[in-house]
Amino acid sequence: MSFTLIPQAKARLHRSELAVPGSNPTFMEKSAASAADVIFLDLEDAVAPDDKEKARTNIIQALNDLDWGNKTMMIRINGLDTHYMYRDVVDIVEACPRLDMILIPKVGVPQDVYAIDVLVTQIEQAKKRDKKIGFEVLIETALGMANVEAIAQSSKRLEAMSFGVADYAASCRTRSTVIGGVNPDYSVLTDKDEGGNRETHWQDPWLFAQQRMLVACRAYGLRPIDGPFGDFSDQDGYISAARRCAAAGYEGKWAIHPSQIELANEVFTPSEKEVEKARRILVAMEEAAKAGRGAVALDGRLIDIASIRMAEALIEKADAMK
Repeated sequence: MSFTLIPQAKARLHRSELAVPGSNPTFMEKSAASAADVIFLDLEDAVAPDDKEKARTNIIQALNDLDWGNKTMMIRINGLDTHYMYRDVVDIVEACPRLDMILIPKVGVPQDVYAIDVLVTQIEQAKKRDKKIGFEVLIETALGMANVEAIAQSSKRLEAMSFGVADYAASCRTRSTVIGGVNPDYSVLTDKDEGGNRETHWQDPWLFAQQRMLVACRAYGLRPIDGPFGDFSDQDGYISAARRCAAAGYEGKWAIHPSQIELANEVFTPSEKEVEKARRILVAMEEAAKAGRGAVALDGRLIDIASIRMAEALIEKADAMK
């Protein structure tokens, strides 16, 4: 391990992150009864300009009046390049003690996060707010991805990053019409076999971006969260995208429709088989330590100190979901 130790962000259950437009009180009321781990009430993309102020009022009322249980409650504010942003922060943070986090969209440089941090800190001090607001940032532009490592270190409030695939695709001029989907032209052609036949293998156009953000998150103690999958009628497509991210090390995924919540929760919950194996690893290593051995075999495979860390992380995650 490095001599430099990075503190980990506050632990929160974050398998599913439900997006709910602040302009629709009915949707907000229904979301309170959902199984989503995290809910963000949206003031940005899901709200038309003429509805911004009303959405802000709706969100204040919803946060204060509805029973949100133990969900993590978040708002997505408007961008720093708009005149809506400061009122989003001031009005809601001042009025809503139930608010846990702020989702900052289209973050391009660390200074974007710093600006919101200054504003939130002043509000907390002025209002003597007991609960400190956490941040999640959306990496959804080429500029944000180019600066993702610096952004990951931009604030002690920062807990998580989400990959915003739609705006990222637009920023990079990617040829994509389905949010989070793939393009058959993004593929490789195999060499000819003995019969002269060739096969086309589709590739994942988001792999590099997702992995770069993942590494930045894990290096600096943040939760990596995958963003939206636009075709909510395609459950198989959503599950496939979620499984790829879960296998890579992501902690959760957005749900832009209630039907996607259960899918996300299921994919990002460790299976009983995985948890049982992790517990067996810890038992085997404990027995090996008592016997003075540094490594031991389990089911025909070598396990060592790295295996312990992976097993402990998995069990910690599973225990948090009970």
